[in-house]
Amino acid sequence: MKILLASQSPRRKELLSSLGFEFEVVKIDCEEIVPEHITVSDSAAYLSELKADAFRKLEEGEVLLTADTVVAIDNQFLGKPKDKRDALNMLKLLSGKTHQVYTGITIKTVDKTITETDVADVEFDVITDSEIDYYIQQYKPFDKAGSYGIQEWLGMAKIRRMNGSFYTIMGLPTHLVYKILKEI
Repeated sequence: MKILLASQSPRRKELLSSLGFEFEVVKIDCEEIVPEHITVSDSAAYLSELKADAFRKLEEGEVLLTADTVVAIDNQFLGKPKDKRDALNMLKLLSGKTHQVYTGITIKTVDKTITETDVADVEFDVITDSEIDYYIQQYKPFDKAGSYGIQEWLGMAKIRRMNGSFYTIMGLPTHLVYKILKEI
């Protein structure tokens, strides 16, 4: 079995490697737009499948893994910030509240496609404007849904509690990936 990880995320690479799997990183180019009729809770799975469907035809023995993480608060979708102002607004919105992190994965072979989503609730303490500025300046979270990484300073300093998998919040529900790859 040859695993193809379709992600440029260093976190996903690290997590899949830590699970003990050997894999090759591949690139998929597709426009990640969620149609309006897709619910926030289904959007991560939708995007993950969209990426898998955009990849070339698989050969026998190849297994493609795609993933997408979506942050949502009050049913509002928070993607990756466009710029510093967008990141600042997202973090102000998350400050002192509980939000959801959905990570969808798609594992595809020549004859099978399995898509699953895991969700975690994350509660932030109040984040001051100066803390938000510090975080954005130091960590430049422009490649992260919701403008933060749980494994970085903001996650360590400001997450009060969470309900769900740390790794789902980090961008790859490792327990689901492991279970499905072992079955395949």
